[in-house]
Amino acid sequence: MISLVLFAIAGILVGGVIQLVKSGATRFSIGLTGVMAALATAGGLAWWPMGDA
Repeated sequence: MISLVLFAIAGILVGGVIQLVKSGATRFSIGLTGVMAALATAGGLAWWPMGDA
């Protein structure tokens, strides 16, 4: 369940990165949002159920 939430957050953040690039935002804000998206994706993969249930 938590992996699904983290993947949803990652998707929202990736959309945010796209909009920041289109609007000409600073590299820092684009990079920070991209790093948060990557961390949310990594967290989603880390909590992915391994099929033991």
